Amino acid sequence: MSKINVVGIGPGAYEQMTGRAIRALKESDEIIGYTVYVDLVKEYFPDKEFRTTPMKKEEDRCVLAFEEARKGKNVSMICSGDAGVYGMAGLMYQVGEKYPEVELTVIPGVTAATGGAAVLGAPLIHDFCLISLSDLLTPWEKIEARLLAAAQADFVICLYNPSSRKRSDYLQKACDLILTHRSPDTVCGTVARIAREGEEARVLTLGELRNAQVDMFTTVFIGNSQTREIGGKMVTPRGYESER
Repeated sequence: MSKINVVGIGPGAYEQMTGRAIRALKESDEIIGYTVYVDLVKEYFPDKEFRTTPMKKEEDRCVLAFEEARKGKNVSMICSGDAGVYGMAGLMYQVGEKYPEVELTVIPGVTAATGGAAVLGAPLIHDFCLISLSDLLTPWEKIEARLLAAAQADFVICLYNPSSRKRSDYLQKACDLILTHRSPDTVCGTVARIAREGEEARVLTLGELRNAQVDMFTTVFIGNSQTREIGGKMVTPRGYESER
């Protein structure tokens, strides 16, 4: 049976890829991915054949992977972060229904939530949720409902895709929704370009976050009612101290 590995390559740095992901790419004949992600790994696997497709060509990319696997090649489809968190794993399984002779294996990676959390300190120690502010595939009304529910339930909230040229005010809109249930003094954090050149982290309040400048390469963390700043780091207690 032909096989494809769907590989999460982590946030960007080679050393933040898992050993299993590195092994899968070393064993591949062909590595397929979005152009930006291929550029992150190309120098480490110079003997491999690479194929890319631009943004919004995700289904074409999946079909390409299956067609190459059909030829007997060992193929890896790469995604940034974790392939199963806003990645290609789901679409690969959907497209794969037409290719029952090809076996898929998903190889996990460090997603931006955990990679960014490590930079900020320990913001995700208690219950948290991930919400993407991109309305390319999800209606804004649904995103809004999720933001309000998460804020009311006092989750730590991690936001992916917080802004773009067409969505320059989306983080501000999200903060306004969350402020209906959270104090402006709520501890928040941002990490730009996680594990890449120019990595930058900030700890700030929810009130300050509302007016912060971020981009698509920034991950945003909004604390819950217990989240604190400790020594310049963002920390969400889990309650261990109450057991003493």
